[in-house]
Amino acid sequence: MPSRLRAPLHSGSCSSGGSLPASASLCGRRRPRSYNFRQPGRTHAQARAAAAAAAAAAAAPEVSCAMAVLWGRGAARFGRGLWPCGRPGLPAEEGTLGGLCGPRRSSSASPREDRRKDWGHVELLEVLQARVRQLQAESVSEVTVNRVDVARLPEHGSGDGGCQPPTKVQPGAQGTPSGLFVQWAKRLDKDKQIQQKRRQRLEKQLQKRAQNPGFSTDAKRLHVEPRLLSKQLTTCLQGCTQEVAESPWEEQLAQVLQEAPRKLSLDKKLGQRLKTRFANRQQKILAFLKCCLLTGHQSLAHHLLVTHHSRGRSQELLTLDMYNTVMLGWAQQGAFRELLYVFIMVKDAGFSPDLVSYAAALQCMGRQDQDVATIKRCLEQMSQEGLKLQEIFTAVPLCKEERAAVLRAVLKAKPTFKLPERPLSPVNNSKLLRDVYAKDGPVSYPKLHLPLDTLWDLFKQQLRVELASTVCVKSVEKPVAQSKEVRRAALQALPAQGESFMGLARDLGARTFSRHEVQRQQFSGQVEALKRHYRQYLHLLAADTEVPEPYLPRQYWEALGVSEPPQEQPWPLPVQVELGRLLAEILVQATKMPSNLAKPRNSSRLVPLLYHVYSFRNVYQIGFLKPHPAYVQLLATAAEPTVTFEAVDVPMLCPPLPWTSPHTGAFLLNPTKLMRAVDGTMHHQRLLENCPPAALHGALDTLTQLGNCAWRVNGRVLDLVLELFQDKGCPKLSVPAPPSEVAAPHEAPLPSSTGLVDKAELRRELARSLKESREMHSLRADALYRLSLADHLRNCVFWLPHNMDFRGRTYPCPPHFNHLGNDLARALLEFAQGCPLGPHGLDWLKIHVVNLTGLKKREPLQVRHAFAEEVMDDILDSADNPMTGRKWWMGSEEPWQTLACCMEIAKAVRTSDPAAYISHLPVHQDGSCNGLQHYAALGRDSVGAASVNLEPSDVPQDVYSDVAAQVEVFRRQDARRGSRVAQVLEGFVTRKVVKQTVMTVVYGVTRFGGRLQIEKRLREMSDFPQEFLWDASHYLVRQVFKSLQEMFSGSRAIQHWLTESARLISHMGSAVEWVTPLGIPIIQPYHQEVKVKGGRGLQSVSYSVNADSSLKPNKLKQRNGFPPNFIHSLDSTHMMLTALHCYREGLTFVSVHDCFWTHAAHVPIMNQVCREQFVRLHSQPILQELSSFLVSRFCCSSRPQKLSQRLDDSKLRETLLAVPKPGAFDLERVKHSTFFFS
Repeated sequence: MPSRLRAPLHSGSCSSGGSLPASASLCGRRRPRSYNFRQPGRTHAQARAAAAAAAAAAAAPEVSCAMAVLWGRGAARFGRGLWPCGRPGLPAEEGTLGGLCGPRRSSSASPREDRRKDWGHVELLEVLQARVRQLQAESVSEVTVNRVDVARLPEHGSGDGGCQPPTKVQPGAQGTPSGLFVQWAKRLDKDKQIQQKRRQRLEKQLQKRAQNPGFSTDAKRLHVEPRLLSKQLTTCLQGCTQEVAESPWEEQLAQVLQEAPRKLSLDKKLGQRLKTRFANRQQKILAFLKCCLLTGHQSLAHHLLVTHHSRGRSQELLTLDMYNTVMLGWAQQGAFRELLYVFIMVKDAGFSPDLVSYAAALQCMGRQDQDVATIKRCLEQMSQEGLKLQEIFTAVPLCKEERAAVLRAVLKAKPTFKLPERPLSPVNNSKLLRDVYAKDGPVSYPKLHLPLDTLWDLFKQQLRVELASTVCVKSVEKPVAQSKEVRRAALQALPAQGESFMGLARDLGARTFSRHEVQRQQFSGQVEALKRHYRQYLHLLAADTEVPEPYLPRQYWEALGVSEPPQEQPWPLPVQVELGRLLAEILVQATKMPSNLAKPRNSSRLVPLLYHVYSFRNVYQIGFLKPHPAYVQLLATAAEPTVTFEAVDVPMLCPPLPWTSPHTGAFLLNPTKLMRAVDGTMHHQRLLENCPPAALHGALDTLTQLGNCAWRVNGRVLDLVLELFQDKGCPKLSVPAPPSEVAAPHEAPLPSSTGLVDKAELRRELARSLKESREMHSLRADALYRLSLADHLRNCVFWLPHNMDFRGRTYPCPPHFNHLGNDLARALLEFAQGCPLGPHGLDWLKIHVVNLTGLKKREPLQVRHAFAEEVMDDILDSADNPMTGRKWWMGSEEPWQTLACCMEIAKAVRTSDPAAYISHLPVHQDGSCNGLQHYAALGRDSVGAASVNLEPSDVPQDVYSDVAAQVEVFRRQDARRGSRVAQVLEGFVTRKVVKQTVMTVVYGVTRFGGRLQIEKRLREMSDFPQEFLWDASHYLVRQVFKSLQEMFSGSRAIQHWLTESARLISHMGSAVEWVTPLGIPIIQPYHQEVKVKGGRGLQSVSYSVNADSSLKPNKLKQRNGFPPNFIHSLDSTHMMLTALHCYREGLTFVSVHDCFWTHAAHVPIMNQVCREQFVRLHSQPILQELSSFLVSRFCCSSRPQKLSQRLDDSKLRETLLAVPKPGAFDLERVKHSTFFFS
């Protein structure tokens, strides 16, 4: 039976795809007032009445987003959005808001029931029985008390007898605290009585209203005219309302335009929590207004705006963006009167109209064919306020139709007006990029190997995928034998899986926004425009077309005259969570399953599929949606043949769009962030949008170049992996075994004489077994996704669009199948575009296969090449008989990549001319402890530079072995002095023990973390006395840090300076910011958490937000994070420079951070470029420029008033100016270092 890939949600586990720093607890109170175990439902009439009431009130922005979309498109449009998909992973703490860089998007296949009898079954059974009592009290006869009405599997279905209904758990039974159940039942009964009383009161009120002749069940009329505070504007409004001939709207507009804005009186003394809540409400209102425009409910948007404007405190929530949004909606309809109402409200609220406001007014006039005098008055007022007419066409995002309407109005008043010429693209003047953008000199940008027609067909396929939003992929999980009855039942039942309520709500909110963006582009005509421009863009990339002069992809896209479409800001996290919560409630109401799965579909009544329950973690109450037990057992019997992914989780079938701005690039339709960040974080995006466009050209062109690399699947390696995966797996080769192979925990009853020590050991054993099972489940699901996608793309060419994190490090957007994965994931990929090996390519393949084995790390390249010749028989045997031969490749550090390289070498040496062999295998060149390389170069540290191969040498230097040798020297000295722990460690101080700590110390690992790393390595040694683990790990971490201090004195001084600077900056209440040498603005997203609460209905939700720049910084994380993040920004800068210069040379180049890949024939060119760009980067005064930026950014220009502030400012300035002095190392020597990258 195949393993389950999505665990059923018991009370003790929650399937989650990873967690983000922004955590979410689903209920902030410590004890619930009532337990809500209910299956909500209401009639269509009740639903219509509720919708009408909501429209009349329009004062509940918490539900407005869902209302706008549901009213505009109908609930049926959410069929795909309600599909309960999710990425499996390790069971996380319930209530955690998961997803990274991205939300859970993928549905799993072939789940299997966990056979352990745990608390989850007992709790869920009691929940269902409590629900039975509640339903019976409400005269609902779906279930009975003594027998839970579950769906039955056919008894002859799958060989295990089918599914029997659960038996009732008797109170007082062993392991079931009956007192708790009684309390639950009492609380449920009390909750039922309260609900019945509320229902009775509501029915009485409705009866009274129904008897009233003037009462109407229709929705109340939406408000149009606002209530104003300004008397002059009130007079204007009355003139508009009366519509008298003596006071036409045009005169009212002129009067409104001349009216001075009223001074705002906002409360500036709001606390941090209130500010966050205030901002969240503003975000919800703005998102609701935009949804109304998209769905054609302009009147509802106007009603909400008027309602809030007419209330004193509510008016403070409104921003100019909200008024402009509604004005643009009326302008699209040509509704001049309603637009004038909004214009009046803008003035009354104290705002001055901006370019967007006047663009809306002119657009409306152009559509209505207004008289010239009115248009001239509008243009004159713009000029008086210092706004330039040309900027409407350059700075305001308008679609083609809107621009035409504005131009029509302008030409009526100014017939000689001409549209401003498209400004030339600004040029990046960075010293580091001068050669990249130079027009002179040889340029040989690479082209794809595919013709234009093929690329156009691939584009149309990708467009269909993104319009459909999901991709169904055949699962590679080995299917089980199914009977006809079980197969039919599985197809008839709804494919639902349970998970935490918050996780489902977050996922649904994110999916809805993605679909909203795709639909918005369809309705605005952007899809058709994209087709035209992309066809022209392909002339730059196709193998059979030419362009007049060489262009970078971004430059060519801009040269085509593609106007950037209006961008929709991502819905804020509170909006997505609230919308997802409402959709999750609809999901609970809508999903049903037959009460008897063995009968035909229409012959059995339906019972609820999902139940909302609570569970406790410590003292907090966490909400879950749990599936019906019969449904869980059904999925354990019937394997699902497909895996469903979101379109953005799958590699693209055509070249990605070039990155041209912080919000345009990568996928064709789906929104993608240039800089990935924690959900709810906006300050990164604001920094990117506010920096000069030319400053981002280096990053934009690098991401485009990395995304334009075409890939294909290595079919021979995939076949071998699938053979192992569908059998019993092979953990040694990174092929996870199915959960059935995990040893079951001991479940035999313990004798009464069992002591406390034995019981404690049994509990630890059970916990270890459960942890191992969960880890195996997570690894198995991850492998299933990767292998299913690889099999799906087996005969395809595909692309991996890239973006970057807040430090500038680049990552592929599709999360499951890319070259940043483990050894297995990398071995499955190869370049789709091959390259002849040339005279030296085969030699580099041989050196590469030896590098992958890890056998000759301390040897020069000549020795590695000679070793490859010695083991050539083993290499060829591995290629020919990987599973039945001598299996030499399995002893490698990277076995699957070694096997792929063996196969490539075998093909090359067996051709008549190896130099002409077309190779597709990427060859790697890896940095030697790259973080320390950057530290040594920053400090010109001669000793440190020699240890990390910046200094030329005949053999490679191994910093890990050097540190281990230095620690051994200290150990011997202490052992001679009589130190017991030093004597015990004799023979155990090895390279492997210290490697991880040395590698991560440059990235900010503390002594606490380093001790844990060393303890883990010592624990793996079977002959090490385990009773000395604590003392030995403490001793070794001190010696490692001491050794690094002596070997890298300059590097440690720089690290200390960065740490102290960050400590003082965060102490003054700011997050640390800097700009990379390529001009990318960076801010550390570490802030104090603020809890946000909201939601009603099925469950209230609360979650923590710690990524808002308005919050106080987290001083500890700001201090510890600055040194590693700054070094990461430098290694990303070096990679980007190398990528851009390799692209100019015509090379295929990709990277895994500090590991650079290219074709075997191009390794020498890439090595030369890599070294040259490292020297050019560190020849810049990096630390001095950083110091100047931090002083200008964080030190006060004027003298602070308070003495404490003056002292802090003085100390910060003094620290920032005390830049560590560099050593005497000559950077030019790096160019001659063979093992700098090797």
